[in-house]
Amino acid sequence: MPTPKTWSSEQGLRSLPPHFHGFALMHIAMRRDAARLRAAAPRWRGTGDEWWQRFREVIEWHHTSEDDVLWPGLRRKDADFDAQARELHDDHEELDRAMAAVSTAVTHGGAGLVQAAAHFESVLHDHLRDEEQVVFPVFDRLGERAYLAEERKVVSSAPRRVMTYLQPWMFDGAERSSVAHVSATIPPPVRLLGATVLRRRYERTLKGILT
Repeated sequence: MPTPKTWSSEQGLRSLPPHFHGFALMHIAMRRDAARLRAAAPRWRGTGDEWWQRFREVIEWHHTSEDDVLWPGLRRKDADFDAQARELHDDHEELDRAMAAVSTAVTHGGAGLVQAAAHFESVLHDHLRDEEQVVFPVFDRLGERAYLAEERKVVSSAPRRVMTYLQPWMFDGAERSSVAHVSATIPPPVRLLGATVLRRRYERTLKGILT
């Protein structure tokens, strides 16, 4: 019996089929920013409060859109996915609690943030690893065309604040080949806006966590 394929974005995107890349880039960006939060936590002075709020909003939208849009779409096309989707929803609730603890620490000027940030990063890493082990084989079974149709529904569900942050956030530090591939799925006017005005706005927000 052939050994099942195991895919993970933790080692980058080169081993992943191209139609996984948009989804995987979001996971890579989440890990990147969880590490930024952990690094900044000991010296937190409030300059990163807006950055954290935007980051949290992206994660909340990401897993809400999975629960409400992507998972139902995958269930309709892959009967084996149903029980696994319920387990992933429980993970989302644990992640929400970890983010709430970070927000509480941020609200109190960084008190307790070192511990909250470390816990958040651990919960996030575990969740993303487990999620990819479940959903990447489903994406593969669906094939590129069917999966990307579901992904477009997910992206269209993003609220305005997330939509105006998502493109530069995803592409921050990403490999050019992956950026080019994912960009090809974005309408040209939106792609141009994301690479100019929205990118500059994103970089101003980012300064709060890097200073």
